[in-house]
Amino acid sequence: MRTKQAIQGLIFGLIFLLGLSMFQFAVFGQEPETGQQPVVNLLKLLGISPSSESIDYVQNKTQFQLHTLLTEQRHKKTWNLSEIIRKDYEAGLKMLFAVDEDIENKLAQLLENQQKLDLAAQAVEEAVLKGNKIYVYGCGATGRLAKQMESTFWRPFWNRVKDQKRIWKKLKSHLSDHMEDQLIGEMTGADRALISSLEGFEDLFLIGRLQLLDHRVKKGDVVFCVTEGGETSSVIGTILAALDQWKTTGNHSPDITRKKLFFIYNNPDEHLLPFNRSRRVLEEPGITKINLTTGPQSITGSTRMQATTIETFVVGHILQAGVDRALRHILSNKDMSRLGFKNKILMEKKLSGFKDILKNIKANLPAIARLTELETATYQNNHFSTYFAGKGLITVFIDSTERSPTFRLYALDTVKEKKRRCWIQVWTSASSRENAWKAFLGRPFRGLSPGFYEKPFAEKINDPYLRKAALDSLKNAGNNQQDLYDFSFADFNIKNRGPAEGDLGICVLVGPEENALKKKDSDFRKFIELHLGKKTRTAVIVVSDKSEKTIKKLTGKITGFSPETADCLIHLKISAQNDPFNVNRQIALKVLLNAHSTAVMARLGKVIGNTMTNVSPSNLKLIGRATYLIQSHVNDVLKNHRWVKKHGIQKPLVYGVANAVLFDSIGFLKVKKTKAGQTAEVALSIIRILESLRLGQNISQEKAFKIVNTTGLAKYLAAVTS
Repeated sequence: MRTKQAIQGLIFGLIFLLGLSMFQFAVFGQEPETGQQPVVNLLKLLGISPSSESIDYVQNKTQFQLHTLLTEQRHKKTWNLSEIIRKDYEAGLKMLFAVDEDIENKLAQLLENQQKLDLAAQAVEEAVLKGNKIYVYGCGATGRLAKQMESTFWRPFWNRVKDQKRIWKKLKSHLSDHMEDQLIGEMTGADRALISSLEGFEDLFLIGRLQLLDHRVKKGDVVFCVTEGGETSSVIGTILAALDQWKTTGNHSPDITRKKLFFIYNNPDEHLLPFNRSRRVLEEPGITKINLTTGPQSITGSTRMQATTIETFVVGHILQAGVDRALRHILSNKDMSRLGFKNKILMEKKLSGFKDILKNIKANLPAIARLTELETATYQNNHFSTYFAGKGLITVFIDSTERSPTFRLYALDTVKEKKRRCWIQVWTSASSRENAWKAFLGRPFRGLSPGFYEKPFAEKINDPYLRKAALDSLKNAGNNQQDLYDFSFADFNIKNRGPAEGDLGICVLVGPEENALKKKDSDFRKFIELHLGKKTRTAVIVVSDKSEKTIKKLTGKITGFSPETADCLIHLKISAQNDPFNVNRQIALKVLLNAHSTAVMARLGKVIGNTMTNVSPSNLKLIGRATYLIQSHVNDVLKNHRWVKKHGIQKPLVYGVANAVLFDSIGFLKVKKTKAGQTAEVALSIIRILESLRLGQNISQEKAFKIVNTTGLAKYLAAVTS
């Protein structure tokens, strides 16, 4: 009996070892010992043993390896963007705007079945009349969308309503005294996350649940959870927490809850169902799902582009339509017209209007290309840019801050920086740091209180990596963070961050702000004249319904600025008629800036083809994206016929090996700290792998680092395949 058990144990042991050996080969490219050695054992060549973090990620974090999603695929219209943009700015921008046509196509599909959009507008209508909260929550780009819903659309509208005393007197007995506070736009990590993402938060169900409780959102309130791809843990945690409030307090019929709870996303359901967290929402009958899939992004995986654009456009018009419906119960048509609602808001008319917005932007292609050329040259010559905005502040700010994680740039400078490091800064008309935040948000800064979040983080996050990341990030998410950033057009910035010869100043005016150019004491004029006086380049972007002739006449009043010989003048003629939330103008500005800033980065070599090879792997999803980028670009080279002719056939790079090299690069750059600058782990990993394979010997991190900073990834890849 014992002999039989011993034999069985030996057999099971051999099977286990064989299985482990095969697993190592499949995941990390380590061949089983079969007497035949692989052509190249890459990890051995590089002297790398997969770190515990890498092994854990590859084996246990499969739910964050998202390269199968449609939003992570390469768009055929921009496949060779980086090559085209190097030759022709206009041609590159044209490619980017062509992908925005996917938004047109999706909106046309929504027109055929807008029942869910009407249900959402009805939810807003009832919330306005009954005094319930409206909670819009997102993460990253969609978190900034949520802030925009509150601070750009909702608060300014209700402040204007209150300014019309006679109309507000009619409304006062029917509505909350604090209508401007009734909608809460929140993002994972709160207001501090507007500047840059906070590591570890996005990957937690828990933080979404806690922020919902922190804002006292309860059963009966309307909740919109928006996620670019449909898989963000913190956003999913929020919508499920809102549903749980119904389930734990009695009546939770799906027929009731789906009229209050909305999940908005941008990937096909069949792509999301393999992910457990997404499936929990998609298969839940008590949540209304609004799928806004547009397809691959113009820059692979960059959901700040088409995904967040269509989500901003649709959610903005849902809110506006709901408010219109609510107020028509109380006000006359004449009063509604005074508030900007000339006619009833019809969703089908609003959605079909995107086509005209995009058409107008494309008509300005030469001027936009000029702006792209100016800003690119500014950074190439080691100078800086400053954007100035009022009504368009959040749209401009969002585009500026989202460049940092997408293209691995320095985040916005704090007031502690002795000199500028970040290529870009954003100013607004405010006399102090505190007033700038108020102008920005329309309310006081909101951070995360350690007293509310620290204990749940410490006790309820089981994963050691995520627990440490969340507790560390919490230290940088409190109310004190507002003191670190100054966006004011005031003495501190003018003295310490002011323009110098060779810099670029960009002034953004959203109607009716262009009228301020008539006034000599206008901050818009002062900003432009400050730059002209320092011999900088200047650009003016105007989004309004004024004629081109009128805009040129107004800009001609700026001392030293000639609209005929200006460095750059862009005029988007977008009407605000029947659009009191100004959704269309903000969307036009967003589409313009997204394409412009992406084109700048592509021209600077921070895009290869249409992939964001400079992405910062700051959370589990981005680690997966970075791994896939390394694997894809290395394998593209290994199968290139010129490479094969010179170096022979080599086995494709497997995912696990790419991930092990990535974590090795992450560790190296953390040690380098200030010397690493804006170097991307993806580029470093790709060059080290290929250069080691090319030479047949281990190229050190230091040597690869030098190649990244002297040659750059784009030129390196071109050289090894030429």
